[in-house]
Amino acid sequence: MVLRLPRKTSRKIPTTPTTSSSARPLLNLFEISKNRRVSVRNWQGRVFVDIREFYVKDGKELPGKKGISLSMDQWNVLRDHVGEIDEAVAENA
Repeated sequence: MVLRLPRKTSRKIPTTPTTSSSARPLLNLFEISKNRRVSVRNWQGRVFVDIREFYVKDGKELPGKKGISLSMDQWNVLRDHVGEIDEAVAENA
């Protein structure tokens, strides 16, 4: 089964951030492995679930390029299909 998300109209997001990344409030952070984390963030008044790899540079842990940020609509679709995804994992294990 292939999960298809509804298409959304594209919207240009300004390339210059209005606030620094350190000023964005972090709601929750969950470590799922040594270098991978899930966080819930509020950005420009919208909540996102961010799944991302981190790396260490000069003693600081920094977010890497590998990752995905899910809007609440996308998160809800994924969450609603967890049972089906678990079944597919069991079939392919």
